[in-house]
Amino acid sequence: MKFARWVFLLAAIYGVLALVPMYFQEAMLAQTQPPALTHPEFYYGFIGVALAWQVLFLQLSRDPLRYRPLMIPAMLEKASFGLAMLVLYAQHRLAALMLLAGCVDLLFVALFLLAWRRTRDG
Repeated sequence: MKFARWVFLLAAIYGVLALVPMYFQEAMLAQTQPPALTHPEFYYGFIGVALAWQVLFLQLSRDPLRYRPLMIPAMLEKASFGLAMLVLYAQHRLAALMLLAGCVDLLFVALFLLAWRRTRDG
């Protein structure tokens, strides 16, 4: 259970540190990766939804046994981003830095799966 606590706490901390600065980087993004955003609602919506997941990861870190069923959608959340980044990179539509972010999420999928298995027997 200690493993699960640390994995989800680490995921929450990493996620908050990666996501919160994005609220202030729209202008920089337009300069470094043109063109400028044409639908900022998707950009800011993504950040908000992703931050909500970090709150879930924090809850999971506090009581993995109680919230164990939520580990499955947590894996899906991480896999959806990680797999999308792999596909986009394979299509030459993504910078390598974003591929790295996707790979970090896929690593968390593996860690979440391991945490889920380790908490199976309580």
